[in-house]
Parts: sequence; structure tokens; C-alpha cells
Amino acid sequence: MKLILVGMNYKTAPVELRERLQNYCSDQDIALPDLMGNPEVKEAICLATCNRIEVIARLGDAVRGEDFLKTFMSRQGNFDITETEKYLYVYRDIDAVLHLFRVAASLDSMVMGEPQILGQLKEAYRMAVDRHATGVLLNRLTHHAFQVAKRVRSETEIAGNAVSVSYAAVELAKKIFGNLKGKSALLIGAGEMSELAARHLIRQGVGNIFIANRTMARAEQMAEEFHGTAVSFDDFPSFLPEADIVIASTGAPGYILNSQMVAAALRKHKQHLLFFIDIAVPRDIDPDVGELDNVYLYNIDHLQDVVDANRALRQGEALRAEELIAEEVAGFEKWFNSLAAVPTIVKLREKTDGIVQGEMERFSAWLGGLQEEDRAHVEWLVSSVVKKILHDPITGLKEESSEGDELPDREAIRRLFKL
Repeated sequence: MKLILVGMNYKTAPVELRERLQNYCSDQDIALPDLMGNPEVKEAICLATCNRIEVIARLGDAVRGEDFLKTFMSRQGNFDITETEKYLYVYRDIDAVLHLFRVAASLDSMVMGEPQILGQLKEAYRMAVDRHATGVLLNRLTHHAFQVAKRVRSETEIAGNAVSVSYAAVELAKKIFGNLKGKSALLIGAGEMSELAARHLIRQGVGNIFIANRTMARAEQMAEEFHGTAVSFDDFPSFLPEADIVIASTGAPGYILNSQMVAAALRKHKQHLLFFIDIAVPRDIDPDVGELDNVYLYNIDHLQDVVDANRALRQGEALRAEELIAEEVAGFEKWFNSLAAVPTIVKLREKTDGIVQGEMERFSAWLGGLQEEDRAHVEWLVSSVVKKILHDPITGLKEESSEGDELPDREAIRRLFKL
């Protein structure tokens, strides 16, 4: 198959390592051309989210291609040899298929059952298609992954009481404050994660919501939807004294909030308790903020405890989902194996079509004396006979190739028909 998946995720690598690689891989206009520039990479998709960075590729030479992808990930993340061996994982062929199906179905997510990863995978695939980085194998594989995710969500309760990283953040805030009724929240960034957080905050009774974003129009749009207040991105530090909860989720390449800003806010509001959740990768908030008195700072990795409690409720459904995925992996493997018969089937059809065409030309004088309708009937009859003769051999070829590597029927047909 020469299919490989190389990556790291929240389970294998801490956020400070993931963000080094995520910065690069998020820019698909750079990452995909660099990947496809290697002659061993025939197709590629790059999935870069806050919790995982993965490259799945079809290779020319499996060994050289795998070496390149490991080197590529290490170089872009500035990892040393020890970090590369410790934090990168590699899945090959059918194991790569299984892993991708589990990712699409959210079984490999921090919050099992969350829907965001499927949308992120679809977007990564769209960008790869737009940049002509996919072909027959990855097109079929990703569309199959989408179907797997749909089947898991419709046939199990894995997404029952759906949660997300944003939900986990709000649950953690509840543990700090007891309840959130009447509290104020400042959301820095107005993307999907912040929008989900806003919904959960409102359900928990949060009063004021301030929304800061680099694009003011987007902040105003979200503020209108959630009856909040839009804030200029440059002015968000001045709203820290007004907030009890701060959730940061921007695409900034570095820290946008430091200890000096937070200390100034605390001086304006004595005995103020501030709760920060940094769900951005790269992180938005300098870790030094967590050293201040009356400040609680958590990043995306700290949400694991909340996530674990949720995962325990979903394990039964996860087992059913794993069974469905195993069925789908077997189906994909069967389709891939059937490709081995395609060249022989094509050659067989080409040869019989050539024979039919040659005989029709040989009897063209006789055919020319027939009425046009009769001549069409003769052509249809000959083609129909040939198709019926070929039906069983072609069906046998497909069945044989889908069952394994031994293909005696294929070799026999190639000899008999001198293909």
C-alpha cells in the first residue's frame, strides 16, 4: 500500500513541543509544497490542530519516504534525535488506515465524541485537494473516513451529551468558582473554540461576556449573537479587571498576555480572583502569569482531568464504535487489494474490444449492406456476448485480489490471453 502516517498528539507530546511544529504545518501553502517537493511523496494531507499534527502520505519508496517524513517533521519542529524518537509516532499501511478512521470518528480525541476534529480533517483534505496533493488512494481513504465518522455518530451514542475542549474549560471554571452565575468572562479570539465556550458559559449563567478579536467585525458579530460586548483587540488588557474568567484562543504566533498585564489588572481590583484558560496552540498566555497570587492558569493539557471523567461515561459506546471501525477498515483493505486486478482487467477488456473492432471492420462490406438499425443490433449483440463471456473471469479476478496477495487466476488469464 505504501501508506504512512507520521505525527504527534496530546497523548505523546506536551504542548510546548506541539506548538513548535503546529506553527509551520498550519500554513498549508508552505507545508504541502515542501512535502510534495520530495520525489518519494506521491500524495499528502497535513492535519494540524491544537491537539495533533499529522501527515498522511502515499509513498513511492516506503523506506526512503518514511525517512524523509521523519526528517521533515523533526526539522520543522526543531526536534533533536531524542525528541524525534520519543514523541513522533508512525503508522504504516492498514495501521495508518485504522488510525485515521479513529481520528475522524473522534475516538482518538482528547474529548471523545467531539465533532470538531471531523471538520478539521475535512478542511485539511480540502486544502490538499486545492493544492493538487491528493490522488486515487488518499481521495478514497479520506472520503471513507468521513463515512466512518458519520456511521459511528449515527449508530452509537459516542457523541451523546457532546462535549469539547471549550466545554471542558468551562467545567474547570465551575470547579474553581463553585458556580458561574453572575460571573464575567473575557474571550480573547472569536473563532470556533471561543464560540463554543460562549455557549457553555451562557448555559452556566455567566452574566457579562466581553469578546476581543483582531477583526473587530467578527467580535461584533459574535457579541451580537451572545448579547455580549465587542472589545478592540488592542484594548483587551483594560478589561481584565472586569473579568472573572479569561479564555484565550487566538492564532497568534506567541504570547499576547503576560504577567505585567495581569498584575496591573489585579492592582485595580483588590482581592480579585482571575481564572485563565489558554486553549491556543501556540499558547497565548505566558506561563509566568500562573505564578501571580489570586490567579489560576491552565493550558490545554490541563483539561485532561475533566476529559477523563467524560471519557469514562463513553467507554461502552466506544467499544461499539471500535467494532464498526474494524469493519470499515476491512472494507477499505478489500477495496485496496482489488486494485491489484485492475491492470489485468483493463488489458483483458482492451484485447477483447480490439478483437471485436477488428472483426467488425473485416465484415464491414457485409455490414454496410444492412439497414442502420440492423447493423446497430449486430454490434450490440457482439458486444453483449463478449461482456457475458468476460463477466465470470473479471468477477473472479476481483474476488481473488480482494482476498490476499496470491493471484493465480490473474497469472493464468494473462498467460491464456497473452496479455
